[in-house]
Amino acid sequence: MSFTYLKKMPSPEEVSNQLPLRDDLKKLKAERDKIIGDILTGKDDRFLVIIGPCSADNEEAVLDYVSRLAKVAEKVSEKIFVVPRIYTNKPRTTGEGYKGIASQPDPTQAPDMVEGLMAMRSLHIHAIEESHMTCADEMLYPENWVYVEDLLSYVAIGARSVEDQHHRLTVSGFDVASGMKNPTSGDFNVMLNSVYAAQHPHHFTFGGYEVKTTGNPLAHTILRGAVSKHGNATQNYHYEDLIRLHRMYSEMDLLNPACIIDANHSNSGKDHTQQPRICREILHNRKYSNEIRSLIKGVMIESYIEEGNQGISDHQVYGKSITDACLGWADSEQLLYDIADRL
Repeated sequence: MSFTYLKKMPSPEEVSNQLPLRDDLKKLKAERDKIIGDILTGKDDRFLVIIGPCSADNEEAVLDYVSRLAKVAEKVSEKIFVVPRIYTNKPRTTGEGYKGIASQPDPTQAPDMVEGLMAMRSLHIHAIEESHMTCADEMLYPENWVYVEDLLSYVAIGARSVEDQHHRLTVSGFDVASGMKNPTSGDFNVMLNSVYAAQHPHHFTFGGYEVKTTGNPLAHTILRGAVSKHGNATQNYHYEDLIRLHRMYSEMDLLNPACIIDANHSNSGKDHTQQPRICREILHNRKYSNEIRSLIKGVMIESYIEEGNQGISDHQVYGKSITDACLGWADSEQLLYDIADRL
């Protein structure tokens, strides 16, 4: 075999024992989980905003960001429920590039998966302590879920993972809201089939055990745009796209039809400055159509302290993305107020 076994990974129990979550924060998480569930099922009319850096590469800057976000979240809490986006795993199309803090605690150094697990859990705990908000992350590696299952209130399945059987079945065992993105091809059927799979019970192997799950009724869709066969970005947040998704939902045996729209990635053509305009269009369509209002429960926004992005170096700009470009803090704060005003 061409595998070189470097070190044995610690068990989830070992990691959580070293980095436990306080009892009062466990209660906070349960409360926030319920609110997100109520928004997705229509019991709570607030709008969900999942916002934060493309990748959480630096704990100090991320904690600075979420502390700022918490103050704004309190001001708009009657209309918006804010979930910080703290993505510790990053998918790489070619396998090259920064794969997130869970793989590289220091982006300038070699990967260290054990230290990465500790850094991932530590960051999420400190973010909850700092902001009193539980966060969202992407489940790039299903086996990582057990290291943070007591910390996350929202999990996204990315465009490259959504067709994978193991991801779908793992989500069927979650007790938190889980968004399934459309694949990079843009195929709505693939996305909805993934939601169907996640909402139903399964019997499979996970973490070295034979397991069975009961299904996740809070599995839902995320529209993130697509890439055409010619390599061009194509959007799927427009009125016609949302009406089509509403119709397709009604034709399938799915619980709690709900969709979050990713305002960046292919929907913006990776032009982060388009995110405010895209959010305005989404909010306009929610007012124009009752079907769209009932379906679209929130948005995802890529945002950090400094606007844009930068390469990885020893002299990085504090609070600036090292993966996709993000809105800066001033524009992000104004966008949250703007969304609240338009609801």
